[in-house]
Amino acid sequence: MIAVPRPDLSSRPLRATCEYTIHAPPARVYAAWTERFDLWFAQSGTVVMVPEPGRPYFFYNRDAWGRHPHYGRFLELVENRLVEMTWMTGDGTAEGTGGAETVLRVELVEKGEATQVRLTHSGLPTEKSRAGHQENWPLALELLDEALA
Repeated sequence: MIAVPRPDLSSRPLRATCEYTIHAPPARVYAAWTERFDLWFAQSGTVVMVPEPGRPYFFYNRDAWGRHPHYGRFLELVENRLVEMTWMTGDGTAEGTGGAETVLRVELVEKGEATQVRLTHSGLPTEKSRAGHQENWPLALELLDEALA
C-alpha cells in the first residue's frame, strides 16, 4: 500500500457530518463516488478521476449550483466500503473550502438492499464553510439516491 501524505487539519477542527440511506447496494454507491461523479454531482464532461490512493481528481460541479472547481486526491479506498479524499473548492472567494485542503470521508455500510452513508467532512476553514457543507451534503446525498434509483 502506498503511504499517501495527509493534510494537517490540526488548525482547522471544524467538521460537518451526516448520515443518509441510499436505496442502492454499496457497489453502486462506491462507483458513484469513484467513477461516476458526473451521474449526480459533477458537470458532465469535466470529471478527471482515477480511483487510486494518491491520484488527483478534478471536476466542476453541476451548473445549477454555480460553476465551482473541485479538486483533490484520493487518500484511502476500500472497495464498496470507504472513500476518503481531500476536497478543495474555490472560485477566488471565501465560498466552498476557500481553497483549504479538507478531508471527506465516506463510509458505506450495507443495509439489506440499501447503503447507509456516513459522511464526515473535516478541516473546514470557517464556521460559514462548516454550516454550508452541513446544509448541502444531505441535499447532495439525496440527489445521489435519486440518480441511483
